[in-house]
Amino acid sequence: MMMNLFSSFDPSTNFSLSLNWLSTLLSFFIIPPMFWLIPSRIHMLWNMIIMTLHKEFKILINNKKSQGSTLMFISLFSLILFNNFLGLFPYIFTSTSHMVLTLTLALPLWMSFMLFGWTMNTTHMFAHLVPQGTPGMLMPFMVLIESISNIIRPGTLAIRLSANMIAGHLLMTLLGSTGPSLSISLVNLLIMTQILLLILETAVSIIQSYVFAVLSTLYSSEVN
Repeated sequence: MMMNLFSSFDPSTNFSLSLNWLSTLLSFFIIPPMFWLIPSRIHMLWNMIIMTLHKEFKILINNKKSQGSTLMFISLFSLILFNNFLGLFPYIFTSTSHMVLTLTLALPLWMSFMLFGWTMNTTHMFAHLVPQGTPGMLMPFMVLIESISNIIRPGTLAIRLSANMIAGHLLMTLLGSTGPSLSISLVNLLIMTQILLLILETAVSIIQSYVFAVLSTLYSSEVN
């Protein structure tokens, strides 16, 4: 009876993995960073990235009335960056390669900028449709061109992010599928190529999240 009672504390494995000490490991992640004596290097690195982005976005916005608006674009950068990075791991769904997510991020941002601009700065928005120094004969065409370029902005933001994510993953998948039919020497070359492609995709995931956040910041600065 006593053996059966204490057998619940015996080490056990589930899902063909040794998960005995997982609870102890998770406890370190649950402890808030404020209770650590010295911040971790990851925490310090992330703070440095956030402050650098804050200074750069503040210059791009160039509006003293909207000091806290950089937080929105830093959060957008972080969300896209984490999703791009997670998509590089095997068997993890790459959500940023689908238009459902990218349009969900781009369309409400663009719509809010347009509503704010046309409501609060109507004269400025009309003046923005005609660049300075445009000849009188070309003004109707410039208004049409500027209106079309303004309307397609959320689409270009969404397509740019998803297309770049899809292109790299497709190339890695196509190269990886040819592995079983190659010789040993070619397989070694294929592995080196895949490692280089993985490094390139890591850089692309950072660059695309930065480009998305910077373009969103520039679009917001136009309506202020």
